[in-house]
Amino acid sequence: MRDGNIGRRKNRSYRKVGSVAALTTALLLSPALVENAFAFKIFGITLFGDNDDTLEVIDPVRYDATLDTGDADKKLKERLETAASLVNDEEQPVSGDLGVVIKAREDRERLVAVLYEEARYGGTVQISVAGTDIDALPPTPTFDHAGPVPVTVRIVPGPIFRLGSIKFEGDAAGRNPADYDLEPGGEAGSRLILKAGEQLVADIKKEGRPLAKPTQRQVVADHRSQTVNVTLGAVGGPVAPFGVVTVKGARDVDAAFISRYSRLDKGGRYSPEQLKKASDRLRELGVFSSVTIQEADSLAPNGSLPLMIEVSEGKFRYFGFGAEYSSLDGAGVTGYWGHRNLFGEAESLRVEGAVSGIGATTDVTTFDYSAAIIFTKPGAFVPEATFESRLEAKSETPDAYEAQSITYSASIAYELNETDKLTGGGEVAYITTDDVFGENEYLTFSLPISFDRDTRDNKLDPTQGYHATLSAKPSYEAFKGNVFSSFEGSISGYLGLGEEDGVVLAAKLAAGTLVGTNVLEDIPATRRFHLGGGGSVRGYTFREVSPYNSENEALGGLSYGLGSFEVRVKVSEKIGIVPFIDVGSVSTEIVPDFSDIRAGAGIGVRYATPFGPLRLDVAIPLRRYDGGSQFGIYAGIGQAF
Repeated sequence: MRDGNIGRRKNRSYRKVGSVAALTTALLLSPALVENAFAFKIFGITLFGDNDDTLEVIDPVRYDATLDTGDADKKLKERLETAASLVNDEEQPVSGDLGVVIKAREDRERLVAVLYEEARYGGTVQISVAGTDIDALPPTPTFDHAGPVPVTVRIVPGPIFRLGSIKFEGDAAGRNPADYDLEPGGEAGSRLILKAGEQLVADIKKEGRPLAKPTQRQVVADHRSQTVNVTLGAVGGPVAPFGVVTVKGARDVDAAFISRYSRLDKGGRYSPEQLKKASDRLRELGVFSSVTIQEADSLAPNGSLPLMIEVSEGKFRYFGFGAEYSSLDGAGVTGYWGHRNLFGEAESLRVEGAVSGIGATTDVTTFDYSAAIIFTKPGAFVPEATFESRLEAKSETPDAYEAQSITYSASIAYELNETDKLTGGGEVAYITTDDVFGENEYLTFSLPISFDRDTRDNKLDPTQGYHATLSAKPSYEAFKGNVFSSFEGSISGYLGLGEEDGVVLAAKLAAGTLVGTNVLEDIPATRRFHLGGGGSVRGYTFREVSPYNSENEALGGLSYGLGSFEVRVKVSEKIGIVPFIDVGSVSTEIVPDFSDIRAGAGIGVRYATPFGPLRLDVAIPLRRYDGGSQFGIYAGIGQAF
């Protein structure tokens, strides 16, 4: 048990009590992001520019619309009210008397479509303008403008129709309608039937038949039995491989590289999934603002399917900055500059730097500094390989230690398949530390290797799948002449429940060990294990969870175990609530003995954005250290894990 002593560097500001992980806001100033932008909004608030574009209406006519949805249930009523633009746009005048009629006719089609989608094939939609049905109005109507023109929308939903007979014909024959959510007695919504027809063609294409297309879609409603009989047909065409790949729109990015990196030029069997993955792969390079892969309408003489990759290049150079602030840890600033197409094959160069801890003390030597230069070459040697070279310098001053380091690393990441990736390389690091063991310097040579399997459906906000990693980092420390290796593994899993995954159960387990020496002093402080902070045990400050000696000085550990559990609940389309608990332990043994287990629990808020959920978590330590953190607030983009 730790006592109230705050540790060996008593002249430093103690930053654990009520620690707040800073909320970071990064504003990318890339021209590609701001070009042709007339207004900028965040969370619905206009920061600059005009809030709305104004459009002048010629011969404006105002109207007053009423909507009667009859005996529609709550769900159907809400859908009809949403689709009724006559009601929703009532404050916006239309152009001329004919404009009222045109809007009414469009609304009728829209409302009838909603009834069909809800299997209400016997329903009716009647719209009258100034007391006259729109079908009885003259071609050029004239209304009294003494006041708003009265418009009445009356809907009789009618009964729900059920599916009757279901037939698949042509190359779709023999398939089970139940696999397409079509079963006799089920609701006969039009959207369900259309989706089934599209899925039939998609499934035939998955068999390697690129020319598959629908041939028949017959939907007959029997109003006496209130059933719908469905006949769907499709033709598959021949099985074909991918053929010649041409590239259109490339100017500064090499067209041959684009074709090669897409991996469509290998002549494999046609697959819609491979087309999507190729498109995603090219987008992830960051050099294109758009990517479209077009299939030929017919096969080439050799029976293959020609493809054309059409790209639009974006801005290659970019820069940005970020800022953060914590009432206890002070302020931090980051900045970076990059080039996404250095030599014409999407090679990227990024230069970045950061300073944090500003204001926590007045001593600039206690600030944290980092700077790095990163070069990345996709498609190195083979399309599946990515080369990365990194030179990084750091000065770190957490409460557990002070460290300065210069590290150079080079690695190759190879994609084994669609979910698995193997990475290996070399690293050399010079490190000086000042910690519980005094001042030491280290020169380490390492050969890191890792395996990564990722089946998540979304990396920033997963609802299904899992992500597993295994890594090893054998190292030789030259000054002391000792060999040690770190081994780490983690797995996180996700299970969505309910309609549209309204509740997601998420869990993560991780563990690590350092072997080769039992002498902590022989291992740099930056390589020993600590927990605490937004990435591990929330409620504790960064690297607070650690073994401590009798003088209340953090030692770091040779092993750790970690578990995190969350229930992610959507309360609206944009807002989510996440109760969570994190449990971890760090030990001086090579196998965790769990003699000192620390846990943090709390609740978080998520706000959905196009680039991933914004995260804000508040946590308290369930076993607080004496003099340690009382709570933690953590913010970021994407889920915690």
